[in-house]
Formats: sequence, structure tokens, C-alpha cells
Amino acid sequence: MNQDGKTALRFGPSDVVLERAPDGVLKLRARHSLGAYPRSLTDSLDHWAAATPERTFLAQRSAAGPWRKLSYAEVRASARSIAEALLARELSPERPVAILSGNSIAHALVGLGAMYAGVPYAPISPPYSLIAKDFGKLNAILALLTPGLVFVDDGKAFAAAIEGAIPREAELVVVENPPSTRPATLLSALLATPASRKVEAANARVTPDTIAKILFTSGSTGAPKGVINTQHMMTSNQAMAASSFPSFVAPPPVLLDWLPWSHTFGGNHNFNLALTNGGTFYIDEGKPVPRAIEETVRNLREVSPTVYFNVPKGYEMLLPYLKADKALRETMLRNLQCFFYAGAGLPGHVWEEYDRLSMETVGARVPMLTSLGSTETGPSALNVTDKARSPGVIGLPNAGVELKLVPNAGKLEARLKSPSVTPGYWRQPTQTKAAFDEEGYYLLGDALRFADPNDPEKGFYFDGRVAEDFKLATGTWVSVGPLRAKFVAHFAPFARDLVIAGQDRDDATALVVPDLDACRELGGFGPKDASPESILANPAVRAKFSALLASFNKAAGGSSGRIARMIPLVEAPSLDTGEMTDKGSINQRAVLKRRDDLVAALYAEPPSSLVIS
Repeated sequence: MNQDGKTALRFGPSDVVLERAPDGVLKLRARHSLGAYPRSLTDSLDHWAAATPERTFLAQRSAAGPWRKLSYAEVRASARSIAEALLARELSPERPVAILSGNSIAHALVGLGAMYAGVPYAPISPPYSLIAKDFGKLNAILALLTPGLVFVDDGKAFAAAIEGAIPREAELVVVENPPSTRPATLLSALLATPASRKVEAANARVTPDTIAKILFTSGSTGAPKGVINTQHMMTSNQAMAASSFPSFVAPPPVLLDWLPWSHTFGGNHNFNLALTNGGTFYIDEGKPVPRAIEETVRNLREVSPTVYFNVPKGYEMLLPYLKADKALRETMLRNLQCFFYAGAGLPGHVWEEYDRLSMETVGARVPMLTSLGSTETGPSALNVTDKARSPGVIGLPNAGVELKLVPNAGKLEARLKSPSVTPGYWRQPTQTKAAFDEEGYYLLGDALRFADPNDPEKGFYFDGRVAEDFKLATGTWVSVGPLRAKFVAHFAPFARDLVIAGQDRDDATALVVPDLDACRELGGFGPKDASPESILANPAVRAKFSALLASFNKAAGGSSGRIARMIPLVEAPSLDTGEMTDKGSINQRAVLKRRDDLVAALYAEPPSSLVIS
């Protein structure tokens, strides 16, 4: 603890064991073993409800503005009532619970109630219900699940999805605004159900291998798959977090978090961090998008987290507010041990600004940390250490994790084995078999490279997705992930993302997702007086892209690091077309397939008028 009473960030051990096989395969594991962990997450809720019954576990802003807070004892009592109601409905793995709504206290209570009863539940990404127009992915997910009960917070907000996707045989449960077109049960009825010994008996039958939840992958490389999450996947992953960062768990953590519970980082890593360690979880209804980031700023004026989690875009959008408001910085940094990001690479200038602001505000750099994992790994598999935490380094295997590195096309493909790895995909045996190698290691699909080949304890860099990389006609490999990251950083703020083409071609080319607001300002347009077509056709915009492309290629070196031509996309990738995942990442394969005419234009001679070179 520092002199000001703030708990300093503490790292766990960083020593590793490295084994080298004659065929070039490497195996890496932590030298220290993984500690004990509970049978189930509800054991942690029982523990804290007994040890600290009045401590706030969950908090969410009410419609009137103040925080609505529930203690550990209140959450446990409500979850057990819901468990009793679910047992009365004879729900089971064959008829699980589906949750369509986003993060909320009600969502948490339904999920915890399902776990008490030993009934699997699936939190499904809200964009599949609220943004998608044809409900194709939602229908596919519900057909795979065959839920016996579907929960939504607001029947009115989800009316279209209720009519277009929720099967009639599934009971619909809502907090408010039940639809007039079909029967629905109010959540208050479930909460009013007295818990009996049936809940105790059902919970006693829960084992570490019991399926707790089913999380659907975002589909960045294909259709969403239902990842089975067992109890010991989640509890062991929390033991890994405690081993990697002992200060995260003592004193109990305080989190302010928006990351969706339909995904593993928000729903498993962050939510379970608070629950396992008797912490307090403030639900942030802000988002890193225009007109929603202000809610996060409002909350950060009132809540001082001990660890702050966000995606790189979120950190970038918070910067102007933090720069302009010293009081906001002071509240945010008062108890903060570190910033933590995941989901994408963090631009160097953003990292540097947070270092500068923390030095200016509290007299020390607040560390910026990251990790590596996936929905299938619980999620955390590699974490930074005190020795392996340079910018861009993703760390070393957690205690209990075995990392296997297999030479593949000049890279090291990562495979994992640990108690937090999924047993497979829900009702998809073919995909399950394909996800593991002959030794039972999960095929992560990422490539890694040593930060220092002579010192493995300095960790690894992410080296791209193996499935995205391709060869040019010359036989040269193009590493898509690192190339994309360099391109976006070079073109900031005018490009948000890109899709790289060029398999079996002479050169790599790109379909670029422009930042239309930045391009609109560059072209001298007003906020609403130009279409995407006219913005991207503006001579100043095209000249800027051309100049940036020239300077990018000048510094690129060989053909594997160059983009010969590009086309800025007038029509952004979307969820309905399958080109965009619900997390906002791009499905590379889907874009290249759907826009094969634009790919052809990139290589046409003479060049299309759309092309910038």
C-alpha cells in the first residue's frame, strides 16, 4: 500500500519452464502451480453473503439517476428464489435459459439463479436482437439452444425480436412491458417464489464439470459457435487471475464496467473477478460510441475503480474528457492499480497520453496491461508479468496453463491446455473435434513471437491470426494482423479498419473502412451536408489517402508489408450481412466474399476510378 493509502499493483511470479522438441515444437508453462479454487461460482456468492452480507455486490443507475445497490445477501436471496422458479419449470441442459438483454441487475440475478439450479444459461449479444433486421443469427442461435425460457428486460424494446425469433414453446420472462401478442411472465413473479430445500438439493448436484453457461463466439472467422463454459473453467480462471495479480483481489476489487456479459471478457473475467473476491461491480451503461461515452464519464465522476477495463477505442474516446477535467482524473485514478485493455492493439499515442496524464495527476505512471485468451479459454490464458509488460507484450502463460508453440509457415502457432479451456462446442461435435490437436491442446488460432528469443520470461507479442494470413504469388507470406495494425495506426484518424486481399496475387491490396467524420472534416463538409459517396470522392480526401499510402509503403520494406492499392468503402460492413461481428470486429472472409467485385477492381487494368494508389 502506498503512503496515500492506495493499494499498489502487485504481480505474481514470472518464472517459466521451456521445453524444446526436436521437431521445433516448444512447450512453455509457469514454474509455480495453480492454487485451489471453488467448486462453483455460487459457492463464492454463498461465502460473501455470509462473510460480508451488507457489502454492495451489484449497482446500477435507476431511471431517476441514483445508484440502485444490492448487497451480497440480497443478491443471494433473489438468485435462490429464481432458482426455485426455474426448477419448478423443469428446465435443464435440453431446455436451458436464454438471456437476450444486456448487462443489468436483473440479467445477473437470472444468470446466478440458473447456476444455483444447475441449469445452463446463454447470454446472447443484444445487437442480434436490437440492431439486426432479419434475426438470422439470433434464429440460428436459438435453434441450436432450444431454450425453455427466454428473458428480456424490456418487452417493448425487444418486441421485434420476440416476434421474429423467440419460439412459441419457450416461456417469455420480462421485467417490464410484456408484449400483447403472446403470454409473458414478469420477473417479479420469479423473485416472489420462496426458495425451498429443492434449491439446496439441486445446488448440491452441481459439480466442477457442470455446464454453467454457453457463450457464443462473435463469428469473426465464421458463424457463431456455442462455447460450453463449465463451473471449473470460470473458477480456475479466477484462481489464475489471483496468481497473476494478487493486488486485484485484496482488498476486494471495485469495478465500473460496460463490457458485455454476452462475451467472455466482460461476463467471465470481469463479473467473476468481483464475485469471486467479494468486490463491488458498478454496471456502466455507457459505451465507447458517440452520445454514449458521456454516461461513462458521468459514472467515473462518482466511482473510483481499483482496476479499470476497457477496449482501445474506449480509452481513446475518454482521453478528451480526462485531458479537460482534472477532477475527473483525480476520481478515476484515486484507487486505480492499473488500466487493462483487450480486444485489439492499443495505439502508441493513446498509451503515452495515459502515462502523461497519470504522472501529472498522481505523480506516477498507472500501468497499462493486457492479456491473451479467447471465449474457449475462460478467457485468460496469458497475462503480463512484472518482467513481461513492455508495450505490445501480452505476457506469459498463467499458472496452470500449458502453451504449445508449433512452427507454421514461419510463425509459431499457439495451442493451449488448462483447466479453464472449454470441453467443446454446444451440440457441434464436428467443430469440437476440429478445435483440438492430437495431444488435446486447444487450437487458439493465434501466432505468437518471443519479445526476446534469448529470454522467454520477457513474454510474447501477438503475431496475427493464422487463418487470416496468406501467400502472395511470389510465395511471400502476408501477416494480416500486424499489417492491419500498422496501417490503421499510420492512417489515424482517417481509417478505422481494413480488409487485406491478395492471396495468389502479385501484391497485397485493401478495402478500407474510413472514419467518415474525420474525412468529412478533412473535406471541409458540414456535419450533415454530404453523403459518404461525396465525402470519399472529395479531392482533398483522396489526396490525403494517397499521400498516406505512399508514406506507408515507403517505410514498409518488402512486398509483405506494402499495400499496393486501396478502395475506401462507401458502405460500411454490417451485422446483417455477416461482415461485422456483434463486438464490432470485421469478418475478413465475409467481406472479401461479399465484395468480390471490389476486390476485382483493385486488380483491374487500367485501375478503376474507385482505386487509390
